[in-house]
Amino acid sequence: MIWTSGAARAARRIATAAALGGGGLTALGAITYGLLIAEAAVARRIVGQPHGLNGPKSDGVYGDYPGEPIRMVVLGDSTSVGLGMTDPDDTPAVVIARGLSAVAERPVRLDVVGLSGAASADLDVQVDRAIEARVEVAVIFVGANDVTTATLPARAVRHLQKTVRRLRDAGAEVVVGTCPDLGTVRPIAQPLRWVTRRWSRQLAAAQTVAVVEAGGRTVAFADLLGPEFATNPAEMFGPDRFHPSARGYLQAAYAVLPSVCAALGLWPGPEPVRVEGSQYLLAAMAVEEPGTEVIATHVAGRAVGPHGRWAALLRRRPGPMTSG
Repeated sequence: MIWTSGAARAARRIATAAALGGGGLTALGAITYGLLIAEAAVARRIVGQPHGLNGPKSDGVYGDYPGEPIRMVVLGDSTSVGLGMTDPDDTPAVVIARGLSAVAERPVRLDVVGLSGAASADLDVQVDRAIEARVEVAVIFVGANDVTTATLPARAVRHLQKTVRRLRDAGAEVVVGTCPDLGTVRPIAQPLRWVTRRWSRQLAAAQTVAVVEAGGRTVAFADLLGPEFATNPAEMFGPDRFHPSARGYLQAAYAVLPSVCAALGLWPGPEPVRVEGSQYLLAAMAVEEPGTEVIATHVAGRAVGPHGRWAALLRRRPGPMTSG
């Protein structure tokens, strides 16, 4: 509970700084921030670009069903494009599109507008393209590059919240996969790997607060990806030891798919275990629990309580995994 309480306070500080235009540097401190910049630069040189900058072309219509296609757009960073894959079917965007089509029994029109290397500040142009596509549901994967470029947390959160609001104003449901646990990335050496892990989780908690306030929902990646990636790095990471393998991408897609279906009122599974409380506390809890979803809610008819906006944490586990 000590870590959760501390993470809740950090999420509140970052979210407040984002709202007020500050940097939110108190998350880890100025000295640590400087060290992270240096270590991230080294890690990025080690990782390099063995996959180039583009994933396989994944735009298209998926699902052999009649009816008007559901319009889905995937935004964000290298995860959104499935960097490192050569077959579109191995990318998380296509896995989600096919899964959504099967649940809805309708085709899904997929547009992938993400860009490898993108951080939260780069989402604005992607949103323009999503709105042009008349998006009905948007999936966003973002946060890792905010950490590896040592972007001030509040700045990253501010850009993400603006993105979600624009998409919601355009009538789209929005699901955000929050920042993954980068403490599992081997090219980042200790002790900075521990720092990166903590930074990742604090950013993920703050992202959760911002997205919920903007009307979207989040899915936590940290513990879902962290232990498996740490235990099985050869299987879960690609050749660059930074981006996921096909199995790693499948894990991410299976975590997000139920929330995408639920956002459209389509999820056919059992009701998830639901916990209600302050958005700050639930955001901190979410980054510790694999695949948990956080959405806004009302308690006693009110959206805001004594400790901030009310939210609900949904423990909705993805289905059984198969190898990619």
